[in-house]
Amino acid sequence: MFHITVNFEAMESIGLKKKTAIIALITMLTLTIFSQMIFPHVNAVDVEITSITPSTQRGKVGETVRIVGTINKTDGWYQIWFNNTLVVNGTASGNNVNASFTVPALPSGNYTLTLRDVTANINATSWFIIETDYILKVSKPEPPKQLQQGAEVNISIGITGANASINYFANVMVKNPVNETYSKEVQLSTKDDGTGNVTITYPSSNTNYTGTYTVIANFSGTLVTDTFFIGLTNSTEYHRRQTVDIKAIYAAYENVTLRIEGKGVSLSKNLTANDQGIVHYAEWSIPENATMGSYKISITSISNITRKTSPDIQNFTVPGFKIQICTRNLADETVSNVTIKVHDQWANQTYNGISNSTGFANIMLEVGEHDFTAYYKGVKVNQTSVFIEGERTLDIRCQLTNLNITVVSAQNQTIRIPFVSLRLYYNFTTDLDGGKAVNETVSFQTDINGTVEQHSFLLNAFYEMNASRYGHIFNQTTFANLEPCAWNNITIVCPERVLHVNVIDWENKSIENATVELQELMGGIRYIKFTDSAGNATFHCLFGKYYLRVYSNGILLIEETVELFNETVTRRIHCTLYNLPICVKVVDCFGQPIPKAKVVLERNGVEIGSNSTGADGVAGFIKTGGVLTIKVYLIDSELPEATVTTYIGEKRGYSNPILVKIGKYVVLAGLLVDTAQFAMIILILATVVLIAIIEIARRKRLKIGKTSS
Repeated sequence: MFHITVNFEAMESIGLKKKTAIIALITMLTLTIFSQMIFPHVNAVDVEITSITPSTQRGKVGETVRIVGTINKTDGWYQIWFNNTLVVNGTASGNNVNASFTVPALPSGNYTLTLRDVTANINATSWFIIETDYILKVSKPEPPKQLQQGAEVNISIGITGANASINYFANVMVKNPVNETYSKEVQLSTKDDGTGNVTITYPSSNTNYTGTYTVIANFSGTLVTDTFFIGLTNSTEYHRRQTVDIKAIYAAYENVTLRIEGKGVSLSKNLTANDQGIVHYAEWSIPENATMGSYKISITSISNITRKTSPDIQNFTVPGFKIQICTRNLADETVSNVTIKVHDQWANQTYNGISNSTGFANIMLEVGEHDFTAYYKGVKVNQTSVFIEGERTLDIRCQLTNLNITVVSAQNQTIRIPFVSLRLYYNFTTDLDGGKAVNETVSFQTDINGTVEQHSFLLNAFYEMNASRYGHIFNQTTFANLEPCAWNNITIVCPERVLHVNVIDWENKSIENATVELQELMGGIRYIKFTDSAGNATFHCLFGKYYLRVYSNGILLIEETVELFNETVTRRIHCTLYNLPICVKVVDCFGQPIPKAKVVLERNGVEIGSNSTGADGVAGFIKTGGVLTIKVYLIDSELPEATVTTYIGEKRGYSNPILVKIGKYVVLAGLLVDTAQFAMIILILATVVLIAIIEIARRKRLKIGKTSS
């Protein structure tokens, strides 16, 4: 709550103008307070353009511009305007805007960029300058196709971001391979959007040289260049069986010699130009036995009518097709490091490849019949023939299988044994390198489920597998000639071992009905037996290493480790804690025995025995040792006078009892006297004796004095 108090009586003395100003000020203050109370405060996000790419904020028509900014409305609708042209219409991500557009066709100049929050009807502005761009483009076929001699070449000259409705002039010059030039001036009339374009044709009479032609467009000092190539063939690449189209320009009816040379190819042909001087030959195809590589083609005049300063020589290639080979095992998994040898039957050539970590190998091959042979570790695992006529992906199914190895218990084969170490030795003979004998080893371990999977193994190899636990081998398995299937299942049996346990106490007497527990060190496997009247228990356990624990009435008597690696193991377990004589001697401050004291033994807070001390201050027990708490109670005492916790691991008889000293009391004439009271009595007696001695001495002196007088 708030209060505004106006003293109207005091205002009577104020002028009318001052009264009006004061009332207006009070009204504005009141409205401000009410607006703060009624309308919640909102942290509005500004509508702004935070960055523009390119940062120079300059560019040409068709180039990409990126706008980053914010708007007020979360997930709101925004627009981006380039001057009066809407270039983006979208929805913000939260309050953020990140959008791209291409510069529209407009005359050169400085334009306003606007980011508009449509919902809030709020704008943020910036600027962007459109620059003039000069364009030169020669019309050329897509590679590997190319222009041939005698071809007309279209050259496009353009301008964007120029002034509107103005004529621009450009001088276009073409320089041929022998530095002869051709020039032409062109006029470009721009439209309202500042663009203009004109196309000229470079005449066919000027394309009679093989080589690179350079085009230069001069826009009043601004130079733009491009190039094109004139060849003899209509392509720079051919595949087997494809016809090579050859064309050259000479004098009418001129005789020339055509030569094609390359590996395994040597063609020489005399030809005659037609009445227009065109030499055209399209009767030779790439032979089936042609190898991949580069070939040279040349044309020379026989009659020397036409003398070309740039000779008609050009190369073309037989490139082959990209063949992607995927090597897979019988489980359809990709396999790396598989050597692929491909024999080209038509050319009698062999090509090599090796599958990478993803199982793929790339080899270039030409049209024809090819033999594919796959080798894994030098052993042939596949051979197949494929006709190649274009790019493709091939799956090579290798004769490689996976191993699914399971280790089970000999007692119950539904129980699987985890963490078994396996070492696999295998040997084989290669089909490459002259048939070498190879020995290899691989190690692995079963998982928590007692299984392990290994991938891509040779079918025709000899295998030996050693299985071990805790560093000791328990099984050796050999196998060979695996089945040609996806998975070969191998089961290894973990054998059982016999353990004879004899449990005795501290006097070497048998302990009957003791609980004997075996718990494997790795966990999981557990056996429990009870000893017979002779203290014996026999176990049939899996090969391994175990914690052996002996209990009596739930009390752990002993724990030790036992290794069950031999066929039969016998262990005598000496439980020195079992039924020990335990004597507790209670003494006073001066070490005198305290009779009739109550002694209580506790284990883990639970009473296990109670007895009273005799005249010698000793209370005897027969109990299992370990950590025990001894509490001593005196007559009519509800709270122990002494509490001692100690480990008892041996006989504590009358000769070596556990001593409990109660310093609070002193035994005096068979009675317990508080030590403080006893000290007071001694002090009083000493005082009395001292006074008596003093008095005797005084009287003796007096007697001697009287006698002297």
